[in-house]
Amino acid sequence: MTVTFLVYLLLLGWSVVRILRKPAEGEIDYIVAGRRLTLPAFIATMVSSWYGGILGVGEYAWKFGVSNWLVFGIPYYLYAIIFALFIARRARKSEMLTLPQKLSNRFGPAVGKTGALMIFVMTVPAAYVLMLGVLSHWILGWPLWLGVVIGTVFSVAYVFRGGLNAVVATDKIQFLLMFLGFLVLVPACFFKYGGWSFLSASLPDTHLQWDGGLGFQAVAVWYVIAASTLVEPVFYQRCFAAQSESIAKRGLLISVGFWLVFDFLTTTAGLYARAVLPNLESPIAAFPELASATLSPLWAGLFLAGLLATIMSTVDSNAFLAAITFGRDLTGKSHSMPSVQFGLIVVALLAIGMALWSESVITLWHHLGSVGTPVLLFPVVLSFTNVKVSGRFIMLSMIISGLVAMLWLAFGDGSVEAIFPGLLVSALIIGIGIFSKR
Repeated sequence: MTVTFLVYLLLLGWSVVRILRKPAEGEIDYIVAGRRLTLPAFIATMVSSWYGGILGVGEYAWKFGVSNWLVFGIPYYLYAIIFALFIARRARKSEMLTLPQKLSNRFGPAVGKTGALMIFVMTVPAAYVLMLGVLSHWILGWPLWLGVVIGTVFSVAYVFRGGLNAVVATDKIQFLLMFLGFLVLVPACFFKYGGWSFLSASLPDTHLQWDGGLGFQAVAVWYVIAASTLVEPVFYQRCFAAQSESIAKRGLLISVGFWLVFDFLTTTAGLYARAVLPNLESPIAAFPELASATLSPLWAGLFLAGLLATIMSTVDSNAFLAAITFGRDLTGKSHSMPSVQFGLIVVALLAIGMALWSESVITLWHHLGSVGTPVLLFPVVLSFTNVKVSGRFIMLSMIISGLVAMLWLAFGDGSVEAIFPGLLVSALIIGIGIFSKR
């Protein structure tokens, strides 16, 4: 198991060494890879970078069964398709480097700074760093804090010099490994334990219900949280970096197909994990535990390397985006690579602290999405349209909707999810702004 794990690290190191032979030259090369992403490179980096929450998916599938697909699959496909059809070409055509830059150009610098602050908080990869710590503890027996620290440092080190080119170079390997791991595990479970008859006999009844026994709102809220896809900085950065508008659009549509296949594999593996390991103490380790119980040490090592690759592909990408937002958009140093590199250090420290503070990946996703989506959704979407609205109304909507969502999270009784009042307030204020212009 350890040998396979080390082989993955060697392959990753080899790809990094190759890309760093020619370090980034200038801001455009560093932030958007010189706008040279081909279709295969775009798909590989898009698919792997947007799927780092693999242990959280395992945790949810182990607890709630097939509803995993309705929560973390279908709503995100829908918004990704909307993004591809209506935003991807416009994003590439804009020739921007960052999303806050677009907000600033459209609605003024105050809106750009506010958006940058929210994007920074949302892209600090705390949830994914937590998963690195859990996986390192499971594989090597390290204490959680040590796995979190070492995993974070290793994930951002090669981005420091190579920028997006280094992220894409590693994503190509990580894309292959993430699929290979589950293409080994799921068939092995089928042949070792049995198919549908085994699952239906071994799982709680709620695990085969569409809502996992949680009720309508618990599922429906994720269809609103998934709207954060329309303000997902990873999508915009990759579109900004694509060779053409066509590659940005087609690449996203093809990526949805890969995500669909991968979600089928992960949800199925989650069902097997619950059926085979019904008394698991830590559901976040559902996938590693299932691999250990099912596969030989060699194949289990390959699977764990695939898990690690899936997580690291998102840690490096999100850390880089957060660093750009900090070093470029928040500080205003639009032509300073050193400020972005300093931002990587700040982001790494924040990610480590937030990961050790929180014990649940799902909770981190839920809270950040519940606040960030109301703040950003309507302003970002409107920035790519010709709808006339004053930047003052946009700014007001961002501040008040964010405060409402945070207060609802802190003091609400849970009967209504915080994202709903936040979005309602944002829509009302912006609607008044649009009406006043007319």
